[in-house]
Amino acid sequence: MTDFLKTLGAAAEDVNLTLERMLEMHDDPEAPLIEAMRYSVLDGGKRIRPFLTVAAADLFNVDKKRSLRVAAAIEMVHCYSLVHDDLPAMDDDELRRGQPTCHVKFGEATAILAGDALLTKAFEVLADDKTHTDPHVRSDLVLALARAAGPEGMVGGQMLDLIAEEGDLNMPEITRLQRMKTGMLIAVSCEAGAILGKATDGARHALHAYAHDLGLAFQIADDLLDVEGDEKTVGKKTGKDEEAGKATFVSLLGVKRAREQARLLVDQACEHLDLFGEKGDSLKNMAEFVINRQA
Repeated sequence: MTDFLKTLGAAAEDVNLTLERMLEMHDDPEAPLIEAMRYSVLDGGKRIRPFLTVAAADLFNVDKKRSLRVAAAIEMVHCYSLVHDDLPAMDDDELRRGQPTCHVKFGEATAILAGDALLTKAFEVLADDKTHTDPHVRSDLVLALARAAGPEGMVGGQMLDLIAEEGDLNMPEITRLQRMKTGMLIAVSCEAGAILGKATDGARHALHAYAHDLGLAFQIADDLLDVEGDEKTVGKKTGKDEEAGKATFVSLLGVKRAREQARLLVDQACEHLDLFGEKGDSLKNMAEFVINRQA
């Protein structure tokens, strides 16, 4: 796992450099907006979704410059969602990755605009011919990310999360909520690599199945961290779900069964990658990392 952490760190550095170039500071009057965008997207994080994109693209020998551009775009969408989720009207969080949240640092209005700008910048990157010379590939990337991030994906899942605060959800409802809110963006991270590589239907199906199981395992691990994690290590307030009386995988299954379910999902996820032989090892290592992380 030590070698994988080095690989993950190196990939994060590559993504950060790509994001730095895409969000250069200027002396224009709107500079505070760019500063807030950079603060939100360059403030650390494990870069799990970008890693999935690059690792999936590597299965099909995609040019790294292309996969890093797509990875950066997906990370922009992820970070936009965090900025908006942290707002007082949503989760009302003051800490993210151990730092003040965007609205605490820059004010609510600027935070909203920074989130909006990150979202739209992501689609600008995907539509640019620097990302791929084939317009059909670029179109497929835009469509896939729009579906994953929109009302049938991440944003719809956030709506379900708000509804969950008003009443108890059962296991199928929680699973659907988390598949939309968290799983869809994880899934499209893998799918994007396959789109870039013009993968076969069989390869795309295997990656989709892997990402589906990984997304659920990721959320269970997140729920466990909210119950058992240390606030300083996690980098945000813990115990919020229990405090709000919100149904989670842990509240429904208990800690022991939730951990067992996460283990089962990771094993299933890894089995889907057997199609790729040793080339799939980095994605298998990511699955192990997801359920053993401390933050």
